[in-house]
Order: sequence, then C-alpha cells, then structure tokens
Amino acid sequence: MPRSGYRRAAPDVSRPSAPVTSIIANGGRYPVSVHEFLAGTEDAGQRLDHFLAARMPQFSRSRIQAWIEEGRVRVNGSPKKASWKVRAGERVEVEPAEPPPLRAFPEEIPLEILYEDEAVAAINKPAGLVVHAGAGRASGTLVNALLHRYGQLSQCGDALRPGIVHRLDKGTSGVILVARNDAAHRNLAAQFASRRVEKTYLALVEGRVAADRGRIDRPIERDPVRRTRMTARTGRGRAALTEYRVLERFERFTLLEVRIHTGRTHQIRVHLASIGHPVAGDTLYGAAARPAGLEPPGRPWLHAWRLGFVSPATGQKVVVEAPLPEELERWKRQLASAHNGGRK
Repeated sequence: MPRSGYRRAAPDVSRPSAPVTSIIANGGRYPVSVHEFLAGTEDAGQRLDHFLAARMPQFSRSRIQAWIEEGRVRVNGSPKKASWKVRAGERVEVEPAEPPPLRAFPEEIPLEILYEDEAVAAINKPAGLVVHAGAGRASGTLVNALLHRYGQLSQCGDALRPGIVHRLDKGTSGVILVARNDAAHRNLAAQFASRRVEKTYLALVEGRVAADRGRIDRPIERDPVRRTRMTARTGRGRAALTEYRVLERFERFTLLEVRIHTGRTHQIRVHLASIGHPVAGDTLYGAAARPAGLEPPGRPWLHAWRLGFVSPATGQKVVVEAPLPEELERWKRQLASAHNGGRK
C-alpha cells in the first residue's frame, strides 16, 4: 500500500519482528489478508520456504512452496524462488490462497488385509503411507486405497476421512482399524473413547531402559516453540497414559512392548522421549540420525503390533496382529549381531 509524507525508520534486524497481518484491496475485487515478516540477523542464509515454514506452522511446506511458485510470496516487493537465501532486514510478504477443495476418491493401491467382516476391516499399514488426504496431499493415501477396495465406508467423519476411526503417524507401521458403515463407526468410536480397545506397540528405543516395567502418566500438548512437535514437559495439555515392559536389551538400545490407554498425537514418541529414551530413528524427538556403526532405520522404529476390539458385526472379541516389517526386522538383526560381537 503506497505511503507518502513521512520517512520510515530503519528496521531493527537484531531480531525478527512479530508477523503483521494487513488487508489489501486486491484490485478492488475483494479483501485479501497479507502476512508480513521481517527477517532478523539469525535468519540470514535460510531458504525462503524454510523461513516461512517456521513462521507459519499452520500451513504445510508444500503449500507454502506452491504460493512461492504462484508469486504470492514477495521479498521486498519482488517474487523469489523457494531456494532464495533470506537476508537480514528483508521484508517478506505472503498472500495466502485457499487450497482447492479436496475429496476422497478411489485409487488402486495395494492393501494387506489382516481381518475383515461386514462392519470393520483391519489393515496392515506400511510406514510412509499417509492415512488420509490433507493440506498438500490429495491422493496416494490409505483412504484412497480403501475406497477402491470397498467402494463405500462410514460417513461419520468429514469427507476426507471416510471410515477412519483412529490413525497412525505416517512413519508408523502396523494395525489400523477402519469402519465400513456408520453404525460400526459409532460403535468403534465408543470403544476407543471408553478405552476398551487394546492397543499394543513394539518400540525400539535409544539407551538401556533400567526398569523391566514402567508407566508414564504425563499430559501432552503441542510444543509452544516447535509447533510440529508435541510435548510432555509443560505439565499441561490432555491426559495421556502409556505403559511399557522390556522385551530385550541390546548394548545401546532396548526393545519395548508398549500399551497406550489414551490416543494422543505422537503419544508413544513423546512419552518415551520424555524419560530420556526416544524411539530409534525418531529425529523429531531427539533420536540420533545416524547411530554409530549402524545403518540408519530411515523411520521411527515403532510398530502398531496388536489391536484388540469387539466387532460391531458379531459382538465377538477380535485380536489382530501385524507382523514386523522387514526393515525393522533387519535393524533388529543388526543390533543383535553388534550386541553379540558379530557372532552368529
């Protein structure tokens, strides 16, 4: 917006300014919010997309990159590439655009079915498969695959999450339960809410866990500093309860069986990191990227191994187990070999 009649004082670049949201006329058609950020000295040298991702954590990096490509991001008034290295004192303006409406659609993606009846299906989700569409992703998800196989799922959730009663992180493998109709969805949701669903995971953690069994009862909330993470350090948030027992100890790692009694975002990863034993490969929560002498796991070593529930169709208890994927078995064998000094 043009200004005249005064001289602007030189900006203080010793630290970044708080974001400013202004309204522009957009050619007289309709108002659009513009977010402005001032780069500080500590920001110098950062890629433009990284700079904005840190300041706009509510948006995915892919969406920010799309805005940059569309010319919706300007540095000192000029469009730049995502790889532009930010300089101290530069003013970055972002004109967000609404994402195109998403809908779930069938897509031919292989699925491993562990159990199914007329009400539910239990799937062995591989690591790397996203459960449902969201910002920056409209295809290639578990929901797309499920719609291709079953044609229709429960509609109790929103349009992007048909059938989804609970979820697993992208990097977590193992059993996930899906509702095939609305009655089943309501029934399963009630089982999860009343903690009648038995959820058991296998987790390989850094360090030697001293106690054979343990219980972590700490509330979890979003990290106030790093918004992509959750935290159990503040003493605030939603109640969360995790129990574990040691299955096997290695020289620098411990294999745990973990049961969760609540379903908070990143619960196992947050709780285990909070006691000084992050899940192996989980760099978001402090695990080493390259453990000395070992091939990196390439993902958090966390597997949803067993799920127990009552089928809404039969009223019978069902227990489903997902075999450990090969990449986790391979890493476990590496540890056993190193622990035994390479002896077979």
